[in-house]
Amino acid sequence: MSDRKPIESWLTDMDGVLIHEGVPIPGADAFIKKLRESGRPFLVLTNNSIYTPRDLHARLRRLGLEVPIENIWTSALATAKFLDDQRPGGSAYVIGEAGLTTALHDIGYILTDHDPDYVVLGETRTYSFEAMTKAVRLINAGARFICTNPDETGPSTEGPLPATGAVAALITKASGRQPYFAGKPNPLMMRTGLNTIGAHSESSAMIGDRMDTDVLAGIEAGMKTYLVLTGLTRPEQVENFPYRPSEVVGSIADIVDLVR
Repeated sequence: MSDRKPIESWLTDMDGVLIHEGVPIPGADAFIKKLRESGRPFLVLTNNSIYTPRDLHARLRRLGLEVPIENIWTSALATAKFLDDQRPGGSAYVIGEAGLTTALHDIGYILTDHDPDYVVLGETRTYSFEAMTKAVRLINAGARFICTNPDETGPSTEGPLPATGAVAALITKASGRQPYFAGKPNPLMMRTGLNTIGAHSESSAMIGDRMDTDVLAGIEAGMKTYLVLTGLTRPEQVENFPYRPSEVVGSIADIVDLVR
């Protein structure tokens, strides 16, 4: 690896890095505490668009992780920022939860099923056939198709659940239109996140548990990347990818001392 600037800001994924199935991963509390004490800019990221930053702040606090609301960046926020840049004051038909609808309300978007500028698909636990049918018809009528993230499955205590990417595939098959994904691995999510904390990619690091989203997004955004082995990607899978993280570590506990 070529010499890089010292790390001055940190981005980290949430599920699989800081928490796993609703339980903090050992070292996560020490990492967040060290970041806050250091004064370094940081963000906790998630591709899940269900929750608002305020929801996630409360959820993390219950687990003993004190992450300020302004240090949480979701695919819903990245999607809203993208739409606000592309078509300020526009309209959208939304399939999703409060995390997404709140983000769009906050940028002044009108949520409607009457001739919207966009169909925006996010995460929800209650995907309905009626909503998907309406989305297909609106896209066929000219609405642009946007998705918060391409994740095909999401975790639950009972096992994997169909997620945004899987539902997007259904709508694509029915409409013939591919969506634009705003969340990871799109480096757009990383760059807009870095901009919100005034950070630069050359002096920033991304920590994640997935090669195909976290590490890829970090690489494409020009950041140093750390893969932790407490989530989805297993050690033997790393070599299957045509790109590599800057470093592979056991868990977030191995990164605490790197925060200075």
